Amino acid sequence: MRAAAAAAALLALTGCTSFTSVLDGSSPAAASSSAPAPQGFVCPAQRAEPDPHRPVIDYEFRLADDRASVTGTETVTFTPDRPTDRLVFRLVPNGPGSAEAGNRLVVDEIHGDDVDRAGYLPAEAADPGGLYEVRLDGELAAGESTTVALDFTLTLGEGTFDRFGTDDGLAWWGSGAPLLAWEPGLGWDEDPFVPLLGETASSTVADTTISVSVPEDLTVLMTGDQQPPSAAADGRRTWTSTEPVARDVSVVVGEFTTEERTTPDGVRVTVGVLPGGDLPLDRLADWTVQAIADLEARFGAFPYRTLTVPLLPDYGGGIEYPSNIQLAAADQDVLVHEVAHMWFYGMVGDDQFRDPWLDEAFATYAESVDFAPQPGYVQRALRLPGDVGASIDQFADDGDYFGIVYGKGGAALLAARDAAGADAFDQAMRCYIDANAWTIATPSDVAAAFSRLPAAVDVLVDAGALRKTR
Repeated sequence: MRAAAAAAALLALTGCTSFTSVLDGSSPAAASSSAPAPQGFVCPAQRAEPDPHRPVIDYEFRLADDRASVTGTETVTFTPDRPTDRLVFRLVPNGPGSAEAGNRLVVDEIHGDDVDRAGYLPAEAADPGGLYEVRLDGELAAGESTTVALDFTLTLGEGTFDRFGTDDGLAWWGSGAPLLAWEPGLGWDEDPFVPLLGETASSTVADTTISVSVPEDLTVLMTGDQQPPSAAADGRRTWTSTEPVARDVSVVVGEFTTEERTTPDGVRVTVGVLPGGDLPLDRLADWTVQAIADLEARFGAFPYRTLTVPLLPDYGGGIEYPSNIQLAAADQDVLVHEVAHMWFYGMVGDDQFRDPWLDEAFATYAESVDFAPQPGYVQRALRLPGDVGASIDQFADDGDYFGIVYGKGGAALLAARDAAGADAFDQAMRCYIDANAWTIATPSDVAAAFSRLPAAVDVLVDAGALRKTR
């Protein structure tokens, strides 16, 4: 995610000159969540493959004719890697900021042969709660599977900078269905919501299919490899897609004009602009293809085989989802940041409550492939008080969070690259990416991948991103 309204708090890779206000702020110091680096890290010969036993999720969405609500069914086949007697889902629309804008997610009914009972948990979210817990009638052993289906209703609030909304015939939702909150090796992620403009979720990748029924005059741009829509029937069409490695899904529906490009590596890029949009269609396509090429040169092959980029009204930022970007600002730097998230969180995941810097600092750092920092910026950002590796609940407000996690975090990675040497740092970064692809990474994974570059590690330790281990 990147909020243009918080640009003053971000790493000044965009040519912005308003970062001075953030340098005058303060941040509470917080302990880093990282652990000592595992010994003997070996760079893999190729990128890791996703877990063959990952969840299988089928989403069926139906957008109402008035574009103000969505009904649907989510069917999950879940095979845990440790015993559990329940399933936990995160209800992202019920988080504090989203609920205030009128968004709401309700589970209407639950189905499954192994289901005993189900109910909401508050998790510091709005009514009816931030988590939904499904209790099973017995313990599910590691490697044993169960299938659960949840019928739900999503109410879309007013159009604003958020992952859900409706505005003048346009509708969009990301995390618009219950989000399976499993972290392999650890179990259920039940962290509370926070009143900040940031994510608090952690979810494993899933083999995902999506179908979306919408009024026939609308176009859908969503996560995954989209197929042509069905023929119109009763004034509606159904759009489908598949994405075998999605942590979550996003759907954007509107009167889009689209353009398709294919990158040299065969990634199919589809961009969409609304009537009277803020960017020419071909320019958005150019920007997107260029961002993929420049980021691939630094980080390796693009993680997905498709990318859709619908341009929403200018609400002031961008929000990333696997192979889909809700672009709500006609800014090239915001687009580069969101494309970088395909590597950092899309492919190399993290617990966004515990370690938000592992995606936001990395995506902000990645902007440097196209936007060089202003002279003196990195050192000014590094002097900001506060630990880059703090959990999201340690930040006082949005400015504090953006300034430290995005700004200081991105600056720390730039400084680490300068200290270690660009070639060595880039090689270690690729090792980190390839070793942790399709997993939920931790700061100790970063420390392991960069363990042979002590100068880089020292910079990250000084910034409070990693713990000192010697």
